[in-house]
Amino acid sequence: MATIKDVAALAGISYTTVSHVVNKTRPVSEEVRVKVEAAIKTLDYVPSAVARSLKAKTTATIGLLVPNSLNPYFAELARGIEDYCERNGYCVILCNSDDNPDKQRSYLRVLLEKRIDGLIVASAGGDAGLAQGLAGVRTPMVIVDRGLEGVDADLVRIDHEYGAYLATRHLLELGHRDIATIGGPANTSVAQMRLAGYCRALQEAGVTVPRERMLESDFTSTGGYDAAAILLAKNPPSAIFAGNDMIGIGVLRAAAERNIRVPTELSVIGFDDIQISRYVYPALTTVGQSILQLGEMAAEVLLRRIATPAMATDQRIVTPSIVLRESTAPLAGVFSEYR
Repeated sequence: MATIKDVAALAGISYTTVSHVVNKTRPVSEEVRVKVEAAIKTLDYVPSAVARSLKAKTTATIGLLVPNSLNPYFAELARGIEDYCERNGYCVILCNSDDNPDKQRSYLRVLLEKRIDGLIVASAGGDAGLAQGLAGVRTPMVIVDRGLEGVDADLVRIDHEYGAYLATRHLLELGHRDIATIGGPANTSVAQMRLAGYCRALQEAGVTVPRERMLESDFTSTGGYDAAAILLAKNPPSAIFAGNDMIGIGVLRAAAERNIRVPTELSVIGFDDIQISRYVYPALTTVGQSILQLGEMAAEVLLRRIATPAMATDQRIVTPSIVLRESTAPLAGVFSEYR
């Protein structure tokens, strides 16, 4: 690989002058500039980003750590972050931990070794080790989607508890009382908050749901499908609140295989409003948010933190709303008095 000294030798000038041409740090004559550019093209020389970063003390690079890049939620979130960073002159390095705490910590170490200017973390959840590792990090950082206890960093997330409350209240207003839920892993703060919102809405309505109607899964369609198979095996509920849209899509599949008509016989509501939820059949009613805008918000907060390290900790809690589609309907023959 060609070096700056190789370019200087071919052009017949000092490597300091080549550096001024490459980095535009000092004016040079047109003749010298042409010689340098010709030598660069001949040698296919690529300036060292590492050398530049050591001199400038910045890499214009952001690290993004997500728990599952196959989940459309995190794919859309990453796109929002990348779009905002690209418009502002930053590149993004994406690392997928596969919900594996060990892999998560390993990627964190790699990102920090690359001298990134900032870090956005969507935690796998339930990992005290990651929280301990992040607690000592001095790199500007934003936590998105799932909070990490003990980490003093900017936070951008949806109001998970209120969103689940809205989803359950929607089902109650349609006359449903036998409302099951399929949540995410119980050791994650997201699943805990969404379960709390579900329980709050039921409690306000004076509705008691048996514990066996509250199932734990993972945030995947497979998890939703398997849990729904249990709920629908006998004495199915009239409605299911799915802990996210991927779970909800799994529920739709399980219902279809059992000839349970949605929403005539079973209402299903999800959470997140990922793009694919609009195109499944029936289209999934969900608790909505703009995931792209959430990602852009996280990136915007991080770049502000990079520019102003001493600013007070910023917490952005985004309020979700119901997105009505085709998978929920009033309970047959029942008029709800609950408002």
